[in-house]
Formats: sequence, C-alpha cells, structure tokens
Amino acid sequence: MVALKEVHKSFGEIEVLKGVNLSISKGEVVVIIGSSGSGKSTLLRCINRLETFNAGSIQYNQQNILHSEAARREIGMVFQQFHLFPHKTVLDNIMLAPIQVLKKSKEEAQVEAKALLEKVGLAEKANVFPSKLSGGQKQRVAIARALAMKPQVMLFDEPTSALDPELVGEVLRVMKRLAEEGMTMLIVTHEMGFAREVADRVVFVDKGVIVEEGPPEEFFKYPKTKRLKLFLRRMVENEE
Repeated sequence: MVALKEVHKSFGEIEVLKGVNLSISKGEVVVIIGSSGSGKSTLLRCINRLETFNAGSIQYNQQNILHSEAARREIGMVFQQFHLFPHKTVLDNIMLAPIQVLKKSKEEAQVEAKALLEKVGLAEKANVFPSKLSGGQKQRVAIARALAMKPQVMLFDEPTSALDPELVGEVLRVMKRLAEEGMTMLIVTHEMGFAREVADRVVFVDKGVIVEEGPPEEFFKYPKTKRLKLFLRRMVENEE
C-alpha cells in the first residue's frame, strides 16, 4: 500500500533521512524503533505530507503520494500530542472533519462518532470537554477522530510517549484491537513489549537509515548488527 524508495530529507545542512527504502503491505503492522533524532517521526510526516522530502519517491497504492487525493484522505495520523479542540466536546471533535471534509450530514457523522467512541471505550465521555479527560482518554479520542475519516492506513507517532506510565496500556489496547481487525499500521514507538506482541515486522532506524528489519521473534532474539544489539541493550537497561 505504501512504498518509499530512496527517500531523502534535509533540514538545512542536516540530512535526517538518507535514502530510506520501505514498503508496507495491506493489513500489515510495521513498528519503527530507534533513538531520538534518528528520523523516525520525519519519516511518518513525509508519508502524511506534513513534510516535503528532497529526493526519492513515496507511493500510495502505486500512485505518487504528492499527486494522490486518495492518499490525502485515506492516510490517518495520530501524534504524540493530542491536538483536540479545547472548546469543542469530545463528540464534536470527532464529527468535525467528516462534516467539513467528507461532507457528511450532522446526523450521520454523529452516529459514526458515537460508534467510534464505543470502540475506544469512551462512550460515556461524548459530551465532555477535553480538559476533563486524562491523557490516555485524550489519546483515545484522537484515535477515534483519525478513524472517523475512514483511513486505509494509520500512522502513529509515539502515541504513548506523552502519557503517564499507568495510562499507556489503555491506548495500546485500542491499537492492538485495530491491528487484530486488519488495519494497515505504521507505528513509531518505544514500547518494545507492544512491538513484540503486535508487529508483523519491526524496523530499526538509526541516523536516517534503516539498519535492520524483520519479524519480531527474530528481530529481538537475534539482532544481526552491532547498532541494533547496543540499542536493545540500552532499552532493557532503561526498563530495569
């Protein structure tokens, strides 16, 4: 569904992506891991057209992503921060884009928004304002809002990194359910347990290049490169 070929991205003199090649198949869950500043988030932002890349190509369903209206509509993204409108209720936050972009009636958008709130376990919060929600609840609303646009691919940029540890699980459970339902997902995360459990493939990005990738059972047990071995060792030390 998504194919990156030799994608380069620079910010001024600093080259952040140095020729990335990556493809994601329909229904596949790909988890990207790597140190801060390795280019993971920039990669997602290029796919979602929030950043323009300098060289290479990104295709969505074999169409150039820069000229694809389908890509604009069908690739959803969930960020570290929740970006909810504070002056709108949870329900109105979810209804906004379907009404404005998809031109749905208010009634249809409301029915779908309520169903999505049920899906993320927040049906009782429909008429609450974001300020009354925990971080985990806000992130689940943000996921519901992205799903309201009926995406074919979901991008997650460290969706639990801004949350208190005890709230991480409720967000990961929603993401796990989406994976089980066959949603195509590209996830940047530091949650190694989640990557082991949910990913079809794990990709290690370091200094703007993909160093290693593979199915989680191989990837975590038998890392091939020194860079990945060192990264995984550090992650284990941090967890301890």
